[in-house]
Amino acid sequence: MDRSTAPGAGRRAAALLAAVLASVGLCAGDLLAGSYPFGSRTRAVNDLGNQYVPLHAHLWDLLHGRADGGLLVNWQSGYGSSFLPDLGTYLASPFAPLVALFPRDRIDLAVYVITVLKIACAAAAMAWLLLALRPGRWWAAGLLGASYALCGWTLAADYNTMWLDGLIALPLLCLAGEWARAGRRRLLGVLLVALAWSANFYTAYMATLGAGLVLLVRLVVAAPPRRQALAAAGRAVLTVVLGVGLAAPLVTVVYLGTKHAYPGRLARFHPVPAEDLLARLLPGTYNYSSPALYVGTTALLLALALPFHRAVPVRVRAGWTALVLAVALSLQWAPTSLAWHAFAIPQGSSYRQTFVLCGLLVIAAWHALSYGPPGLPALGAATALLTLVAAAASRSNPVDARTWPLVLLGAGGALTGLVLLARGGQRGRLAVLAVLVLLGTQAGESAATSAVASGLRLKHLDDYAPWGLRQRAQSAAVARADGWPRYRTDPGREQTVSNDPLAVGGQGAAYYSSLTSDVLSRTLTALGGGWTSGGRAVQSLDNAVTDVLFSVGARVHDPPDPHRTHLPEDAAAPTVTRRDVPPLVTVRADPDEAAFGSSPYRNQELLLGSRVYTVPRTTVRADGGTPVPGRRVGSGNALTGPTITARCPAGTQVYLAAPHFSGTARLAGGTGTALFHSDGGRALAAMEPLGRAPASGRVRIGLVPDRPGRIPNGAVGCLDTARLRTAAARLKATGATSVTVSDGTVHARLPAGSRGLAVLAAPRIAGWRCAAGDGPARPARQYHGLVAVPLDGTQTSLTCTFRPPGLRLGTSVGLASLAALLLLTAATAVRRRRVRQAAPTTPPAPRERVTAAP
Repeated sequence: MDRSTAPGAGRRAAALLAAVLASVGLCAGDLLAGSYPFGSRTRAVNDLGNQYVPLHAHLWDLLHGRADGGLLVNWQSGYGSSFLPDLGTYLASPFAPLVALFPRDRIDLAVYVITVLKIACAAAAMAWLLLALRPGRWWAAGLLGASYALCGWTLAADYNTMWLDGLIALPLLCLAGEWARAGRRRLLGVLLVALAWSANFYTAYMATLGAGLVLLVRLVVAAPPRRQALAAAGRAVLTVVLGVGLAAPLVTVVYLGTKHAYPGRLARFHPVPAEDLLARLLPGTYNYSSPALYVGTTALLLALALPFHRAVPVRVRAGWTALVLAVALSLQWAPTSLAWHAFAIPQGSSYRQTFVLCGLLVIAAWHALSYGPPGLPALGAATALLTLVAAAASRSNPVDARTWPLVLLGAGGALTGLVLLARGGQRGRLAVLAVLVLLGTQAGESAATSAVASGLRLKHLDDYAPWGLRQRAQSAAVARADGWPRYRTDPGREQTVSNDPLAVGGQGAAYYSSLTSDVLSRTLTALGGGWTSGGRAVQSLDNAVTDVLFSVGARVHDPPDPHRTHLPEDAAAPTVTRRDVPPLVTVRADPDEAAFGSSPYRNQELLLGSRVYTVPRTTVRADGGTPVPGRRVGSGNALTGPTITARCPAGTQVYLAAPHFSGTARLAGGTGTALFHSDGGRALAAMEPLGRAPASGRVRIGLVPDRPGRIPNGAVGCLDTARLRTAAARLKATGATSVTVSDGTVHARLPAGSRGLAVLAAPRIAGWRCAAGDGPARPARQYHGLVAVPLDGTQTSLTCTFRPPGLRLGTSVGLASLAALLLLTAATAVRRRRVRQAAPTTPPAPRERVTAAP
């Protein structure tokens, strides 16, 4: 049944079985959970809805020629952000362009299909690797390949679409290590490394470390002569160096992009309790902050049986068992955890390298099975260890009532299948029954574990609705108002996801990425903007002054998203506010370059160059009329429902800037309620418009806090809209007469005699170079966080170009690596040809003629 299959056909059959089993298990789990696309429950949790789906939508627009910007600059997000680092971080996978085959409004389905394909490929790659490491049953390799692809790490974090490339990379890089050990297929090995590091360098780095450890154990177990071992290690290192070098054009851009990104929240590593670590080996467990080590009960029992399996050589048993234990311990120690994460503390789970340990568990299980099914003594020892693991994990938080039925059914099915396999041999009905039992057990418990994880994710993480009527209405409103690059169209403060401009179009401030620039986040914060995700998800700012500053000529207003706010659904259609704004490039004849202060209103005026606000003294009082101590609200019953009082000029637009307040605010006599969201160092509330000041000038703002917060001095700003119109008209009159934008180039025609500073309404991120008139291109200056160029009155044009830092260096390294690879390949080919030509060509000995006896 097994070994009669040819090696090539066996590997293909194993890869196909693994891919099908993994795909069916994943889809069955989503079907059981009622998750999209098989049910009404969204799967767009956390960054999947906020980042990855919108970024794939932007890729769809790029591939269909509908995006504002190109590979260098994304003009839709953050008032102009560097796109190549985002491409390298989130969209460089060879699977990503498949989104172009789907309709734009089925982008969620496209990302789901890509997810399933990646998991299927990871299963196939692991099955192929297992048979390359050691011959064995093809169906067993397929079974264990699927158990790797549907490991707990995958089921807990499959919404991190780009990390799944690392799941594929680990077995592929181990294959490259095998080729390096044997001294063959150098070119293919280098290309696999380059592909892995280009697809997602973060998880590829972890996979490379894991593949290096696998190669080390292979050399220790085989114990070749020292010279051969060093040569194999040298070939492996050369393969990695050349492969990473080929990927350098993306890797260097991403690396330097992280250096210019907003630092976000500082985190510290805290190892989980041992019982939580052991609990994650079991099916049906979920916890965001602990390593998801589940690989299926069959694979776990085989890995536990390996040290006791006498048919396996002692060196093999010791080597793989020691490696699994060492990597497991490295997950729990801060220095090694830091090394696994490229010496950068993760913003989120501290166990992103867990897929490597899952892969090692599967490889250990393969060695236990490929030497023949473990006997009853080894299975008994493995069962005893599994019982101890379950007992130790019984008091762990990830374990609940759903865990134990899955543990019992999984262990029963795995033990039944392995015992039948040991008794039935390689052929016969018992062997067939054993295979069916093992495959069914693997698929069933993985589907159930996936369903459990899907349900618990929705309880622990933010979630977002897939593309629907709301996004369709937003997109249509943006398209009707769009006037880029004459002015920007902001898709609205009432965002659906943090990357609304990528999802529904327009050119807004909102932007969420691990590479959100430091200058963008700090500039918008100084102007009254809000953010989430520790400063890396900047939000749109509904403010008339910033709309003038950033040339936002149209702004979409939507009702709050009922899916996110849990407010009643509002059937009102989006509305659009239009404003006469200056062009993208303006001229400041007498720029004030004083540093920003603590008041967002004064900071806006500084950048505008005109006084347009009255910032009155404010008083914060509790229900009884007594002043609130320290202006702190939302802590204690006495401070329920506080109010802010101030005096504004009649008819001015009233704004509230309370970055550390969370709840709602309503202007007395007003018609709308403003939402504020602040959460320690994770979220900062944006400035909000509340309405017009009454004729009396007495402003009273009622607050309803939902958590403790603080109202700062100078929280209320009173905007004189007439003065703002005058300031906007002046900037428009002296600004550029025409502006053209194409990917990373902005060209503007300026009025004759322009002096002072030309200011491009885009954040001055690293990489901008500008030339005024016929002058040379120089690094752009910064004017309160925006791109600026000095003018002396003789220039009538301005050209600014953007190239992301690291692109030139990465391209040079990539070309050098390509040249080295071609030279080595050519030298190897010449050497082999000479060896063949130098081989002796002794003619074959004449065949002896045999004559039959008479």
